This record gives sequence, C-alpha cells and structure tokens, in this order.
Amino acid sequence: MSTLATNPKLTTNQDLDPDRLREAFGFFPSGVVAVAAEIDGRPVGLAASSFTSVSLDPPLVSVNLAVASKTWPALRTAPRLGVTVLADHHAAVCRQLAGPVAARFAGVAYTVAAGGGITIDDGLARFDCTVHREVDAGDHVLILLELQAVDHVDRSSGQGPLVFHHSGFERLEPTVRT
Repeated sequence: MSTLATNPKLTTNQDLDPDRLREAFGFFPSGVVAVAAEIDGRPVGLAASSFTSVSLDPPLVSVNLAVASKTWPALRTAPRLGVTVLADHHAAVCRQLAGPVAARFAGVAYTVAAGGGITIDDGLARFDCTVHREVDAGDHVLILLELQAVDHVDRSSGQGPLVFHHSGFERLEPTVRT
C-alpha cells in the first residue's frame, strides 16, 4: 500500500531549468533511429532518439526534432523518408549521423528506395515513410510519419537495439523467454 506524501525535493514549475530537465529526461532510455532521404542526388539524414510507434490504422510513427535542426528543412522536402531502427553495434553510425553533414554517410552501407527514402542496410527495422503531419511542440516539432513499407530482421537473430540513456549508449541484456 502506498500513501500520498509531499516530496520536499520535488520542485515547482518555476524551477524547471533546461539543464535539470535534460538530466531528468535522461533517466528514460530510448531507442535510436536514422531518418534519411536522397536529396539532389546525395544522402541527407540525422539520428533521433525520440522515435515511437503511434497507430496501426493508419500505420503511423513519430519522431521529435529540434526546431533549430539544420537537416529537417531539407528532409521535409523529400517525397519519402527512410527510418531505420539502429542496432546495438551502430553507436559509431549514430555519432556520425549527429556529426558534420558532409561525413554523415561516409562508409555507411545504405539503400535508396524508389521514392528516395534511405535506410541503413543492417538496421533492425526499416520503414519507408511519408510525412503525415507536423505539429509545433515548443522548441521541437513532432513529425507524424505514415508508413508505406516495412522490413525487419528475424527476432531470433540475437541482435538488440541501440539504446540511448544518460547521454550515452547502452545494450539491453537478453532475458530468457518461456
């Protein structure tokens, strides 16, 4: 049984400074995706840790990106976007996708779909998407993506997702399934 108690350390809305928020948000682990497309004959993309499934009917996923993103304005012009769920061996690829624009795809094996969406070849799941809607969300924009096609590895492959936690990468430890 739990009781409702006042927590003297829980601060009010007036104390929600960005550094404290970022640190608190870091307690929640998340997967990481690559969002990419071919634009003017070259790959353009970024890494995001804010990906989530939204709906099965219609099939929707979402990603949140900073309003200040220099990459999203180019990506939003693409007719199709590729979204790749990164595997636990993709930490270097993730850092690369967050680095200098010209080097983001150097040495990365990827596929360009017919509509121009780019997916990382050895990702766990790959989605071909169109932008369904953008929603202003403070200093971020929530992007709803409608899925047009999906592919994924077999669950028995033993591969795990890249997990972002406390500003670093972690691995999920496999559990015994009965």
